[in-house]
Amino acid sequence: MRELSLAAIAVAGLALSAAAVAADAKLLQNCNDCHGDNGLSQSQDVPTIAGVSASVIEGALTAFKAKELPCAKVSYKHGDTKRPQTDMCSVAGGLSDAQKKELAGHYSKLPFKAMQQATDAAKVAEGKKIHARDCESCHSKGGSDPADDASILKGQPLGYLKAALADCKAGKREMDKKMKDKIGKLSAADLEALANFYASGT
Repeated sequence: MRELSLAAIAVAGLALSAAAVAADAKLLQNCNDCHGDNGLSQSQDVPTIAGVSASVIEGALTAFKAKELPCAKVSYKHGDTKRPQTDMCSVAGGLSDAQKKELAGHYSKLPFKAMQQATDAAKVAEGKKIHARDCESCHSKGGSDPADDASILKGQPLGYLKAALADCKAGKREMDKKMKDKIGKLSAADLEALANFYASGT
């Protein structure tokens, strides 16, 4: 009887493990359906999350869950694209702390790849100067180093960068005082130039 009980427990354990794996796979696919395969965005309104540091991803998910970041509605790009639009506050709101940590760890280990997209050469040149003057100390290597724990800016979609910088300027994203002071002094043209510089991947 005891052997049967142990066998039943083992079988149940395998079933639970299989269910957990299936649940994780479904969760990852749901993320990829907006952010692109392996977290590499192919859309202008969502960022690439592959290669971004785990602490940044987990922090963002926590902030979205608390509705502390802007939650624009977006359409699914892959899979069942007829699903209703969603937003990151809704997505993150259903995640446990363990799931947030697992997702952050998973995507942080994947390679980042800059999006290939058209940018304005003159704005790129101006944005490079602004970055060197105001941003490089925190967003090093042109905003490409995940070790900064300040996300990856270089090579992100231009549309996403424009929206994120506009949100920063409007005070819709939480920032430290240093960044708030710097971005507060930048004009709309400066932000446009910065977005083009980062989007260019140069």
